[in-house]
Amino acid sequence: MAPVTVAVKRLPEGEGLPLPRYMSEDAAGADLCAAVVEDLTLQPGARALVPTGFAIALPAGYEAQVRPRSGLALRHGITCLNSPGTIDADYRGPVCVVLANLGSEPFVVRRGERIAQLIVAPVSRAHFDLIDDLPQTGRATAGFGSTG
Repeated sequence: MAPVTVAVKRLPEGEGLPLPRYMSEDAAGADLCAAVVEDLTLQPGARALVPTGFAIALPAGYEAQVRPRSGLALRHGITCLNSPGTIDADYRGPVCVVLANLGSEPFVVRRGERIAQLIVAPVSRAHFDLIDDLPQTGRATAGFGSTG
């Protein structure tokens, strides 16, 4: 599959930091680094909007999703709220990450630390058609946990 070209604009707070980058040949997500000016301590239960130091222009028909890094989640309880966070193709503002500390210890976010990952994916748009009755299925209206 051919790569999708995403235009990236480095913002002043991102000077000297790497652009999003894939850390292995088959990685689905490109790592995002924290563009904090000074260390940011996230206390247990706290959340913060962390800048990445860049803005992007996605091609029409694509979105970018901001997702947590599994290592930070497992080792420290650090995750992304509003996950996955969606960046629409027409958004041109700074890319930021809403980090939350679900762990039991304070966590320090340092400049240049990899804090999240960015997935670029195609978007399907739906047409919503109002009807009187939905087609029947075996599951019907059975909800959460109904399939075992």
